[in-house]
Amino acid sequence: MTLDALGDIALDDQLINPIDFVKDAKSFNDELINARLQHFINGNKIEKDHLFYDRGLPDVIAYMDYFGQSSEQYYADLCLEHRYDEVLILPPWKEIYVQDNERMENFEQACGIHEKLEQTYINLGYTPIEVPFGTIENRMQFVVDFINKTGE
Repeated sequence: MTLDALGDIALDDQLINPIDFVKDAKSFNDELINARLQHFINGNKIEKDHLFYDRGLPDVIAYMDYFGQSSEQYYADLCLEHRYDEVLILPPWKEIYVQDNERMENFEQACGIHEKLEQTYINLGYTPIEVPFGTIENRMQFVVDFINKTGE
C-alpha cells in the first residue's frame, strides 16, 4: 500500500487499517502469516550464530487484535510451534518518530500497536526484552551485550 492510494487523507487524521485496502481480509492475513512462517523456516536454514527478524509470526496476531479482527487458532498454533529464542522489542520513541510510506500510523497509534505486540508475545510465553532509548551505538551495544549474556 502506498500513500497514493490514500488520496488527500492526512495520516494524522485517522487510523489506517491495511485491511481496508484488501478485498479478502482472511486471505490477506493467511498470506501474511504464511510469509512470516516462510521467513522463519528460511531463517532456520541459515548457518549463523545469530539471526534477527524484523517482524515475527506473533506480529500478525497483534496487528489483527489492534485492528479489531479475530485470529484463528491456527495462527496461535503456528506461533507456538515455531518459536524464537529471544524477543527484543523497541518501543516507539516520540523524539525520533516519523510517519512515512511504511509507518503510516501516528505516534499514539504506534504506541497502541506496540502494547498489542508486547502483550501478544507475553501471551505466547515470551519475555520481551526492551531495548532502551539512546544513541544507535548504545542501542547496538545493548543488543550485543544481551546476546553475549544469553550465549553463556
